[in-house]
Amino acid sequence: MQPDERDQLIAQYKDGYRVVAAALIKITPEELEATPGPGKWSARQIVHHLADSEMTAAVRFRLLLAEDRPAIKGYDQDVFAGRLHYERAHEASLELFRAVRASTGELMGCLSEADWLREGTHTEVGRFGLDTWLRIYAPHAHKHAEQIRIARGSVRK
Repeated sequence: MQPDERDQLIAQYKDGYRVVAAALIKITPEELEATPGPGKWSARQIVHHLADSEMTAAVRFRLLLAEDRPAIKGYDQDVFAGRLHYERAHEASLELFRAVRASTGELMGCLSEADWLREGTHTEVGRFGLDTWLRIYAPHAHKHAEQIRIARGSVRK
């Protein structure tokens, strides 16, 4: 990955909480629970998913930095949603998402060029380096912010 692409992705990653928080401004209880269709997540469920995903991402990032060729385990986001009580209040998960993303973003500023070349093996996709990690997680929050806006908008339809 070239440094300019990496810098753009880091900026997008660091902007992730802002776009999610903006998508939630003045959300009503009805909008928080609305889904745009069967099998789609509500804004509340998306916030919990973001917290769980961000914790997983942060551990993966740290494993890639701290261990030599670590195994990166996949997980089933739908199982998490079903078993981790995504019907509960969302505020703590939103704060967790903010804090974990801020900490990881800060850690990125400490990395050398050699650090960015570190990699491991993902149980589902094979080679998994910090470049792969960044390409996955930089746009992740932005995609879910859009899903929150769509879910909220489904109340009006």
